[in-house]
Amino acid sequence: MHRLMPWSLIGLTPLPGIALAASVFYAPPPPADDAPDFGGEAELGYTHLSGNTDSQTLIGKSRLTWLTGPWTHTLRGEVRNVSRNGETSAEQYLLSWRERYDFHGPHYLFGFARWEKDRFSGYDQQLTAIAGYGRHVIDNDSHRLSLEAGPGYRHDQLRDEEDERLGIVYGALDYLWTLSEYSNVRQEFSVEAADENTTSRSISSLTARLNSRLSMRLSYEVKHNTAPPETADARTDHTTSVTLLLTW
Repeated sequence: MHRLMPWSLIGLTPLPGIALAASVFYAPPPPADDAPDFGGEAELGYTHLSGNTDSQTLIGKSRLTWLTGPWTHTLRGEVRNVSRNGETSAEQYLLSWRERYDFHGPHYLFGFARWEKDRFSGYDQQLTAIAGYGRHVIDNDSHRLSLEAGPGYRHDQLRDEEDERLGIVYGALDYLWTLSEYSNVRQEFSVEAADENTTSRSISSLTARLNSRLSMRLSYEVKHNTAPPETADARTDHTTSVTLLLTW
């Protein structure tokens, strides 16, 4: 099933000193010395079309980040629901907890646990735990590239079938290109490989600052599973959105 999210999404991002540094898949980079100890961000989107087509879309995302010495703690949640002509065509939930420990220099350790539930993925729910090593390969005024890798474990609960318990190998990258004081391009990509299947996630975004409090973001997200359960609607999900970010 191809899922296209609406081109109208409002984001609310308090305390940007931490929140804007937090990416979709990875622990944020080391905070600045003057960064607040606690920050967060939230996005909420809703559209309703009536007439020839009756459809509703709800998207909600939130992230909380706080600091304890060299530790960075991140809690993230997401919900997406799409209905068309009274029938649900997409229903997704995600909750994750992430820890990061920074050493002096470009090195850090990380670990995270993630719970996912996607009504049309063929899985009843999925639980994932991953830990590993990360490094900032490039870090200057224009470009920042971070890489992560490590082992993990995933517990897949399938409908009307036996659960699957899989060892996985994880790798990820996060690249940020600062075009100017007012705009940047970001590419994030992760792979979780197991013997049975490989799940890859990618999000590409362009963010432009409109003023001191308002920014606009164009993003395209892809999630692909090489061998989903037979009951899955499709191997690949696509999400396209334009996001208005409000900061204070």
